Formats: sequence, structure tokens, C-alpha cells
Amino acid sequence: MSEIASEDTKLTPAAEEGADSLTRRAFLVAGSAAGACYAAAIGYPVYRYLASPSEMALSAPAITEVTLKDAQKLPVASVLMFKFGTRPAMLIHHQDGTWVALTAVCTHLGCTVQYEPEANRIHCACHGGVYDSNTGANVSGPPPKPLTRFKVAVGEGGVQISRT
Repeated sequence: MSEIASEDTKLTPAAEEGADSLTRRAFLVAGSAAGACYAAAIGYPVYRYLASPSEMALSAPAITEVTLKDAQKLPVASVLMFKFGTRPAMLIHHQDGTWVALTAVCTHLGCTVQYEPEANRIHCACHGGVYDSNTGANVSGPPPKPLTRFKVAVGEGGVQISRT
């Protein structure tokens, strides 16, 4: 009886081959699905990184004017950082009471610049670029062009900044 049972449980070479091919097929399907998920997980951030910022800027509406409410209360010899569209900008209230609005992006490599009131200058910490805080002109260092200057109108409701 044990001989019959052992013969019934033996698989023929064709049945053994079919069982192995199913296992291989399942392994390949699972491996392909995992590979596709991995490629998508890596590919999407790479695509977003390589997507042109100029394409995104073209799809955004062009900003020509910004109103900063209560900015007229800004103390003398201080700065207010704000966004002009998608780019950082700064509003400076000088010691003599004048107001200046400039882009806050260095023209050398695009780092954000800082206003230094004690030296009355705008400094880029990335490569040591220096700009005049009244005009935005590049004074020293590697910046090839001056900072873009905006038109400033101070009123009761705030400070209105627009492209010149």
C-alpha cells in the first residue's frame, strides 16, 4: 500500500516543469511590478527637478505690483523681505527716510542677498558680492549686473511696489 501511495505522490517530469515555470512566472511578474514602482519613485523627483523653472514661470501670471499693508510703519534703518511674484525682494527704509525696493536675488549665481544696515550695503554671502543699498548697483565681487530696482509709493494703507 505504501508503494501505491508513493507512486501517486510522485510528479511526472512534465508536471514538475509546469510547477517550476509557474513559480518563475510569478517571480518575474512580481519583480517587474516592483521594478516599475522603483523606477516611478526615482523618476518622478528627477523629472520635477529637471522641469524648467521658466516653463513654470510662464504659466504663472505676471506680477507688476505688490502692496505691503502696514509696511509704512517699518522702522528706519531696517528691511522687510517679501515676495514679488515668485522671487524674493526687499524693501529698505534708510536712515534719511528714503525707501528703496530691490530684488533680493544675486545676479551672480542666484543666492538670496541680505541688507546690512550697519555697513549700509547689500551683501551676498555665497561669493562675497556687494551692492549699493540705495541704487542696487554692483559695487564689488563677482556679480555682473545690478539688482533690479522697483518703484516705491508710500501711502496711508501701506507701501505700493511696482515695476518701473
